[in-house]
Amino acid sequence: MYAIYEILQLILGAIYFIMIVHIIMSWLLNFDVLNYRQPLVGSIWTGLNKLLEPVYTPIRRVLPDTSPLDLAPLVAFLIVIALRTIILPAAFGLR
Repeated sequence: MYAIYEILQLILGAIYFIMIVHIIMSWLLNFDVLNYRQPLVGSIWTGLNKLLEPVYTPIRRVLPDTSPLDLAPLVAFLIVIALRTIILPAAFGLR
């Protein structure tokens, strides 16, 4: 049972890291520190979007439209944090 807990923690940790990279990269792109036309930056950005859009899309359907500000990454990030620190340990009886 503990092995399953560790695997789920590892998966959630990877999702957490990918979301942090996506959020920071979006800031750097919006402030023109990075450029979409650079091949490496463009491919990383496309890959991150392909990974995270299936997570963000259902959240965007539920949230109200805040047109210039996308709150889906923030909500998804809070859900991952809650899963890692509160829900998963409680489900496995570790707290």
